[in-house]
Amino acid sequence: MLKKTLAAAAAITMLSGAAQAETLIMQSIYAGTLPLLGDTGRELGERVSRLTGGDLEIEFNDPGAIVASNEIWDAVSTGAVDAGWYSPGFAQGIIPAAGLFTAVPFGPDVREYTAWWYFGGGEEEWNKIGERFDIHSELCAVLVPEASGWFREPIESVEDLQGLKMRIFGLGARVLQKLGVQAQSLPPADTMTALRLGTIDSAEISFPAIDLNLEMNTYANNYYFPGWHQQTSLITFIVNKAVWDGLSDQKRAVIEEVCAANVTRTMARGESMQLEPMAKLKDAGVNFQTWSPEMLDAFRGAWDEVAVEMSAEDEEFARVWKNFQDFRENYKEWGNLGYLQ
Repeated sequence: MLKKTLAAAAAITMLSGAAQAETLIMQSIYAGTLPLLGDTGRELGERVSRLTGGDLEIEFNDPGAIVASNEIWDAVSTGAVDAGWYSPGFAQGIIPAAGLFTAVPFGPDVREYTAWWYFGGGEEEWNKIGERFDIHSELCAVLVPEASGWFREPIESVEDLQGLKMRIFGLGARVLQKLGVQAQSLPPADTMTALRLGTIDSAEISFPAIDLNLEMNTYANNYYFPGWHQQTSLITFIVNKAVWDGLSDQKRAVIEEVCAANVTRTMARGESMQLEPMAKLKDAGVNFQTWSPEMLDAFRGAWDEVAVEMSAEDEEFARVWKNFQDFRENYKEWGNLGYLQ
């Protein structure tokens, strides 16, 4: 009788544990095969599962698996999808300030950007915006500087940009539009389709490791640096607010800690993983180009104009931009004194 009682108790315990297991359905804006950009999102679920003993699973889905890539924000907002692996700048069409939370032209390096996010008001500002859409966000990865783009012909003056059809992400797209480029901010998968069909002439996607993975050098041969538009980029884990609030404190804490650890891991991995891809691209005959001071001045001048225009157009952008600039101004003395320039 005692053995039967113990067996029954064990069965009840197992059933109780199984009842507590939860699965969040997540769609990514980046393919899970992409190094750093995508595979970090896939690994997020694996690490959360290990730390919760399987009580919380995050099911990774590639772009387009559930909804179109440009619908991820709306799908998470409505609860059609529980969560997303996402860069806020992709929501720029409906939230003008969103780009400031992914990459800022001539913006900060990873130290300064994450300092603003965690301790300068960035996280609070973004989640304040997200509340309107019933979305909670956790910073979950950071990226090293991106290349500035792939071009079929060398770009030696602003005139060479006139009429160019180019994929460029986020706020950088507005800058190049001002300089005569027909700029489009497309998800990576849509970018590759557009290049194959010839509906765009050139594109920036990411850093060498990603660009080699996507065989960008099959479309163009002039590879420009530095990536003035994305010196550092942020990737977030976004989740429907009701779903987030419905998780236990322990499960939310696990996600928070895994994402915080991801920030460090992706920063280090991103720096280490560029060397071999750069060598392979050079061996394939790619021309590594650097922007002239005159071109960088043109990009910077156009960005200054765009920031003023967007601040005038949208109060929310103006508020976040002021917060961001104030933090950078206060940080400047420490940054100049504390680090070798």
